[in-house]
Amino acid sequence: MHPLAPLTGAEFGLAREILDTAGVLTEHTRFSYAGLAEPAKDLVARHDLDGTPVPRDVRALLLDVSTGAAEDVVVRLTDATVLSRTPIDPATAGQVPVLAEEHETVREIMAADEGWLAALRLRGIDDPAHVYLAALSAGRFESIPDRGRRLVRVLAHWRPDPSTMVWAHPVDGLVAYVDLIERSVCEIVDTGAVPIPAESGDYDDPTVRGPHRTSQRPIEITQPDGPSFTLEDGELGWENWRVRLGYDMREGLVLHQLGFLDGGRVRPVVYRASVAEMVVPYADPGPIRFWQNYFDTGEYQLGRLANALELGCDCLGDITYVDAVVAGGDGRPVTLPNAICIHEEDDGVLWKHTDPANKSRQTRRQRRLVISFFVTVGNYDYGFYWYLYLDGTIELKTKATGVVFTARYDERIAPYASQVAPDLAAPYHQHLFNVRLDMAVDGDLNAVDEVEVERVPISAENPYGNAFRRRATRLRSELAAQRMADPARGRTWLVVNPERRNRLGDAPGYALIPEGQPVLLADEASSIHGRATFAAKHLWVTPYHPEERFPAGDLVNQCPPGQGLPAYTRADRDLDGTDLVLWHTFGLTHFPRPEDWPVMPVDHCGFVLRPVGFFDRNPTLDVPSPGGHCAAAN
Repeated sequence: MHPLAPLTGAEFGLAREILDTAGVLTEHTRFSYAGLAEPAKDLVARHDLDGTPVPRDVRALLLDVSTGAAEDVVVRLTDATVLSRTPIDPATAGQVPVLAEEHETVREIMAADEGWLAALRLRGIDDPAHVYLAALSAGRFESIPDRGRRLVRVLAHWRPDPSTMVWAHPVDGLVAYVDLIERSVCEIVDTGAVPIPAESGDYDDPTVRGPHRTSQRPIEITQPDGPSFTLEDGELGWENWRVRLGYDMREGLVLHQLGFLDGGRVRPVVYRASVAEMVVPYADPGPIRFWQNYFDTGEYQLGRLANALELGCDCLGDITYVDAVVAGGDGRPVTLPNAICIHEEDDGVLWKHTDPANKSRQTRRQRRLVISFFVTVGNYDYGFYWYLYLDGTIELKTKATGVVFTARYDERIAPYASQVAPDLAAPYHQHLFNVRLDMAVDGDLNAVDEVEVERVPISAENPYGNAFRRRATRLRSELAAQRMADPARGRTWLVVNPERRNRLGDAPGYALIPEGQPVLLADEASSIHGRATFAAKHLWVTPYHPEERFPAGDLVNQCPPGQGLPAYTRADRDLDGTDLVLWHTFGLTHFPRPEDWPVMPVDHCGFVLRPVGFFDRNPTLDVPSPGGHCAAAN
C-alpha cells in the first residue's frame, strides 16, 4: 500500500480496536474525526525510490458526550500503539467538529423544552413534529459568554408534512441556543411571532413547475474502446498526467503527487492539492441570524457528506467511480459509495490554424480528465471538479446549487436580502473557498513572482504611446505575499523553480490565474473576520510545514480569532527558493435572484494553474487529428 493511500475500512476498524484496548474509549466516546496522519515527505520519497516501508498513522479527534472533554490522539497501526494523547481546551483551541448524531440530539432537546414549545404555540404550531430544526454551528462571540460550552444555534422551518420542502416556510423571529453536553436550551431569542410564508417551495410539484417539457432528444456520450485513463492502486494515469487519489472526511477529495510526463520523466507540479476550507458568511445583521457563518469544511467536515453519484444524472459518459471510506461516530468505517467520479470530456478546439502561405489546415481537439465529488451541506449542494488538460493546464471549478437559506421578508431585512417569493427572503451571503496547493514545480524549491501588465507613458522610448510591458515582482516573505487579485492589471502569481532552466534560459513555472471576485466583506472588527481572516486575501504563501494544514486553523468549531494563516504567517518567514504552499481564496458573492428559487441553477467559481515556460514548446504537437471528416487534414 502506498503511504498516501486513504485509510481502508479495515484500518479504521484497527485504529478503533487499538484505542479501545489501550483504554482510551468509554461508552460515551464519539469520533468527531479520524483520518490518515500523512507521513513526512522524505519518507514518502524514500518509499517511492526503493519501497522502504512507511508507518501508517491515524489521527482521531475524540469527544466525551457526557462531559464535553475532547482529545487529539494519534495511533500507529503498524505496531498497534497509541503514539500520543493531547487534551483539547475549548476555550483556547475551539471545539471538535459537529457530530452527525448531534442533529438528532438537538431534536430530542427541543422537543422537551417548554420555552421552545410555548414559542411555537404562539406561532400556531402545536405539534413540534411539524417543525424542521436546523442545528447550526454557533460561531464565537465575545459578547455572548459561552464558558467553553459546546453550542449550536437552532432555527426552525414549518413542515406540515414529511414531504414538505421546508425552506419555503421559515418560522422567523425565533432562535434557540442549545448546549449539547448539558442537553439544555440555554437561551431563546424571540422577537415576536410573524406569519409563516405559505407558498409551496416544492420544485417537483406539477402545480409549481408545470408539465415536463418534451423537446429534449437524447444525448449519448460513448467511448467504444473504453476510457483513455488507468487507475491502479490509487494512481491515476491519463495522457501525460500522473496523480494519486486521496480522500479525507474533512477535505474530501485530495490530489497527491500531481506530475506531467515530459521527455521520458514525470516532472512534478503539485505535491498535494485540496479544498482546505470554505466559509459561508451571511449579511443579515438582525438579532435572529447575525451569527450565521458556516465553515463547511472545518465545522461540518464536508468530506463525510459526499453524495453517491449516479450515472446519467451526476456523471455522463464512460465513468469510473471510486468509493470513499470515513469514520462514523463510533469510529467504525462508513463506506460512501460512488463518492468520486472520473471521466474524460471533449473540450472543443485545442489548437487550429489555416495557413494562407502553405495552405496547411490543421485542427486538434482538447480533452480533459475530470475528477469530481459532490456534497450536500444542509440546504446547499457543492460540486468540486478538478480538470486536467492535454496542454498541462490544471483547473478547479466549484459548482454551487441547492436551496437558498430563507427568512420572512420585511422592511427590516430588505437592505440585506432578496425577496425570492411572496413574503420570502433569501439573505445576501458569500461562498468563499480556500484551496491549499503544496507546490512542487519541477522540484521542491520554488519561488513566487507577482506578474501584471504595466502601461508605458509616451516618452522618447515610447513616442507613439503604444507600448506596454510585463512586470514581475518577487514575493520574498510571508507578509509581502498576502495579496489581492487585480483583474484590471491582469495580475497572476507565477510559481517558478529558480534552480531549473528551460531551453530559453528561463525558470520553468506555473501561473495561478485568479478570477478576482470579492473576498470576505464583513468588517475587519467582526467576529467572522477574526475567525475567517484567510478569506480576506486572494493569496497567502507560506513555507511548507507539516502541521500547517488548514487556513482557519486546526479546530474551527467555536474557535477564537487569529487561528490558521494569521498565526502561520506571523513570523514573516522567507519564501525565496524554498518548499512553498499557496493558499488561494476564491468564491461567489450571492445576491439571490427570483430565478434561484425554489432551487438554484448551478453557479460557478474557481481558478486555473497554467504552465508558463514549464515546457520548451507546445506540449500537444503530438496530439493526433480527430479523424473522421478531419482525417484528410493530416
